[in-house]
Amino acid sequence: MKIQIITRMLTVVAICSALAFSGLAQKPSKWVAPDNAKTLKNPSPAAAASIATGKELYTKSCKSCHGIGGLGDGPKASVLDVSCNDFTSKDFKAQTDGEIFYKITNGKDKMPAFSKSIPSDADRWALVNYIRTLK
Repeated sequence: MKIQIITRMLTVVAICSALAFSGLAQKPSKWVAPDNAKTLKNPSPAAAASIATGKELYTKSCKSCHGIGGLGDGPKASVLDVSCNDFTSKDFKAQTDGEIFYKITNGKDKMPAFSKSIPSDADRWALVNYIRTLK
């Protein structure tokens, strides 16, 4: 009888440990763009026209998740099971334009790839320029 109780307790402990460690193993990894993306140079100067185009695209395609100010607090953000990136954070701002362009273009997991819905490279670079203005 005592052996059965001890066996059951050990089984419960093993199951709880496995569940706890599986949660840790599923922690999302940091999204790192490939090295060749890091060195991409933005061919669009951050001029008023480019920023205005970027703002228009942001409002249409990004605001619902990333929020008006880019804080990751858009209306869709609360229903996603991942955190939306805060474009005003120090870590985000440390990325190169090429990294941001790569992520907008290719997407990952819940972040859609915008290469089809925003097919123009120039427009996606304008989006990078606008995102850089968010404080």
